Amino acid sequence: MSNNKLAVLNALDTARTQWYHVTAIVIAGMGFFTDAYDLFCISTVSKLLGRLYYYDPANPKHNPGKLPTPINNFVIGVALVGTLTGQLFFGWLGDKLGRKKVYGITLILMVICAICSGLSFGSSARSVIGTLCFFRFWLGFGIGGDYPLSATIMSEYANKKTRGAFIAAVFAMQGVGIIFAGLVSMILSKIFLQLFPAPAFEDDEIFSTQPEGDYLWRIVLMLGALPALTTYYWRMKMPETGRYTAIIEGNAKQAASDMGRVLDIEIDEEHDKLSQFKEVNKYPLLSREFFQRHGLHLIGTMSTWFLLDIAFYSQNLTQKDIFPAMGLVHKAPQVNALREVFETSRAMFVVALLGTFPGYWFTVFLIEKIGRFIIQLVGFFMMSLFMLIIGIKYDYLKNDNKWLFATLYGLTFFFANFGPNSTTFVLPAELFPTRVRSTCHALSAAAGKAGAMIGAFVVQSYTLDEDSKKIQHAVLVLAFTNMLGFCCTFLVTETKGRSLEEISGEDGGVGYYHDTEMSSRPTGARQSGRMEAI
Repeated sequence: MSNNKLAVLNALDTARTQWYHVTAIVIAGMGFFTDAYDLFCISTVSKLLGRLYYYDPANPKHNPGKLPTPINNFVIGVALVGTLTGQLFFGWLGDKLGRKKVYGITLILMVICAICSGLSFGSSARSVIGTLCFFRFWLGFGIGGDYPLSATIMSEYANKKTRGAFIAAVFAMQGVGIIFAGLVSMILSKIFLQLFPAPAFEDDEIFSTQPEGDYLWRIVLMLGALPALTTYYWRMKMPETGRYTAIIEGNAKQAASDMGRVLDIEIDEEHDKLSQFKEVNKYPLLSREFFQRHGLHLIGTMSTWFLLDIAFYSQNLTQKDIFPAMGLVHKAPQVNALREVFETSRAMFVVALLGTFPGYWFTVFLIEKIGRFIIQLVGFFMMSLFMLIIGIKYDYLKNDNKWLFATLYGLTFFFANFGPNSTTFVLPAELFPTRVRSTCHALSAAAGKAGAMIGAFVVQSYTLDEDSKKIQHAVLVLAFTNMLGFCCTFLVTETKGRSLEEISGEDGGVGYYHDTEMSSRPTGARQSGRMEAI
């Protein structure tokens, strides 16, 4: 099976871990840091937007201004729609033009749109929200491109012994980005609070909303451009991955030169083997050969990411009960506008630091010991178990044992990240052939974002009136979706310790596809199957 293996690919698989691997993790990871910061920082300032632009003094209920539900959904969700679109477009483009060429475009788009998100074409609520949503869609579009490209680049650079840990480390920067989204908003809102004190809303409805808050939310959003900007130069200096240059562009000499320059390895040029290698891997995405070899894998990676994100993006259903129990937030009328930003940011920071962040890094350190498959299975099972307990005992936990409630909530986040939230990102970067790797990762990630939109809009709209029974039913449904994710995990295979070409069958083998059936087919049938489109 491995006698057709190119020297450049073998050298990449067996190279010792070097400084360039760390550099690649940082460069790709800073993209994910930016992605997470940009996607999550809006949650810290969305209530401030409501107070600034939607306060109605004639409201008989005398409540602080609040974004109307459709507008709130649009502000929060427009970046998710952009992300899904960007994943599909840039994932496909990454296979067509090369990883490096497209990688710089996504970063530029993220920087420009993060800065423009803090600008407004007008001062009315309609113009401010309209401008914000327009640029956050295109921000999401750029963020979407970072998903398949970062994962694919890292998987194609890494050696086979540490590949999973390296890809997981890139994704773990998402946890750092969420922490910083809370931390930056918390620090800035505290500074603004010191400079511009104000009474609580229940004491003074008008002066409780500091007009200076209009600067705060813009600064928070625009700061998302900084980390991406700092890595632009290094991202442009990265050479194209050796696997893309050799297998897709057919330039073994350039691949050997590029990889020999950045990694401390010596590589022979093998033009004779290259043509043989390429002949084995001609089948396109929409072909019978692809679906016979990788169809179950693609269904598995798409379905598990989709099911995970329904639950993952619905997990803030119970935050309104947990945060007050932990003393992190007060009711809206009891605080002024900037104090509300501070408390919301602090709550996000604490949950991310204690629940979200550790799970990512447990995956990084244990993925090469335990394997992707087991981590994903256990993660889905534990999420389902904790959500089942919360769903069955919701009223008891909410009223009589709030700290147990908070603990179960934190453990659900922990096992999401030390589980499927990390592995659903890693596996699509390993299971598919180089020719369609970026596209298949994009399809999987886009399925995840479709699930995220169901979680963010459908599930949370169902529980909008904060009826305990509805929340209880929703949490029980989410426990069931996690068990479906557990079952769908059996459609993928373990990739630990194997080369990308061995996993996908690109080295002349057949990967996960039924070896005996494939080997028993005549050579002519194999060749025709490869090229026959559905």
